[in-house]
Amino acid sequence: MEQSKQRVIQEYVPGKQLTLAHVIANPDPVLYTKLGIETANALGILTLTPTETAIIAADIATKAAGVDIGYLDRFTGSLVIVGDVSAVEMAVEAVNAFLQEKLQFSIAPLTRS
Repeated sequence: MEQSKQRVIQEYVPGKQLTLAHVIANPDPVLYTKLGIETANALGILTLTPTETAIIAADIATKAAGVDIGYLDRFTGSLVIVGDVSAVEMAVEAVNAFLQEKLQFSIAPLTRS
C-alpha cells in the first residue's frame, strides 16, 4: 500500500496590531551611535503589522507632539521616534489611541524604561 504524504502550507497572515510601544527615557548615548540617529532625551519604539502602518504611526506621532522620526521601516513595521520624554510618551499614546479607536487595531500597553 502506498502511503499518502500530507503537505502542509504555512502562511504568515499578520493581524492589525501594535505589538510593542516602549519609551526609553534618557538612554545611554552609545545607543544613538549604534542606531545612527541624533541624540535626544527619549526614544519611542513601536512595531506594527501590517508593516505599512509604521507610515501612519509616524504621521500621527509627529502631529501629536514635538518629536522627530529617528527610524522608519515600512517593510518590517518598525518605527523609532525621538524627542523629549513627555513628547515621546504623548506621541506613542496618540498612536495607540488612533490605531485602537479609528482602525480597530489590537494595541500594546505603553511600557517605559
